[in-house]
Amino acid sequence: MLAYVIRRVFQSLIVLLVVGLVAFSMFRFVGDPVDNMLGQERTQADIERLRTQLGLDQPFPVQYWKFLMNAAQGNFGVSYRQGRPVSDIIAERAPATLELAAVSGLFAIGLGIALGIFTAIRRRGIAANLIMTLSLIGVSLPTFLIGILLIYVFSVELDLLPSFGRGDTVDLGWWTTGFLTQSGLVALILPSITLGLYQMTLIMRLVRSEMLEVLRQDYIRFARARGLKERAVNFRHALKNTLVPVITVTGLQLGSIIAFAIITETVFQWPGVGLLFINAIQFVDIPVMAAYLMLISVMFVAINLIVDLLYFAIDPRLRIDGRHA
Repeated sequence: MLAYVIRRVFQSLIVLLVVGLVAFSMFRFVGDPVDNMLGQERTQADIERLRTQLGLDQPFPVQYWKFLMNAAQGNFGVSYRQGRPVSDIIAERAPATLELAAVSGLFAIGLGIALGIFTAIRRRGIAANLIMTLSLIGVSLPTFLIGILLIYVFSVELDLLPSFGRGDTVDLGWWTTGFLTQSGLVALILPSITLGLYQMTLIMRLVRSEMLEVLRQDYIRFARARGLKERAVNFRHALKNTLVPVITVTGLQLGSIIAFAIITETVFQWPGVGLLFINAIQFVDIPVMAAYLMLISVMFVAINLIVDLLYFAIDPRLRIDGRHA
């Protein structure tokens, strides 16, 4: 177990270094931030002075190494656009994104597993077939189009839900939350559905597929032959074994929710880090872009590592293979 953990942690560190290198290399082609920070009356001396101040006159390997060292300490530099520490800016925006991702994740996992079980058990029913047909919408339509359709129906036509913004928030000192206000909770409905619908349909279809496979196994037939109730067979025996392979995909989908938040936040003008990243691209704010991509990478790698460890702990076959290896 310890050797497996060490190996996975080492692999995760390598992935973060590679992602950081690729991201930092791409920023060299998005434009020169000096052009956006200085006015039309700038002189060559002003340009050289600002480039030296920002460290842009140094070789690329030196810039990247300094970025890694500072990032390891939680220091992502100063925003070229706002002139404030990037860590402070992200700390202000992170609660909005994390709350949206949390609600979307609960929606995707809870409803996805429930509908997956229902469509597997009642696979020949009209309701199950209707759900499977409608699920194609969540898989086929892009996220931004789903958001626009929800805004048109529930905000423009029915005038029931807000189409943009986070609503009223409560400042808890180190955290701002919309969970404690009515407008904040209402504002979460459309963005969370938009963000979680794609992941929900994937989880639902995966749970259904895995459960149908488990229900065909011999031990399920034996359990029925013993006279066990159908509820006990479905939930005590079939569901337990169904969720083992689902854990990996579900964990990765949670990471995707945070990554895809950039599209949802743009559509709904949600004041999170995804919208911050879009604005940073427009102004070539390299420290903000680098910090965002590194944080997303850390979340993906951390979630993937946790999922792998859970999978290793749950599935005894991996532990047996590890000992023989």
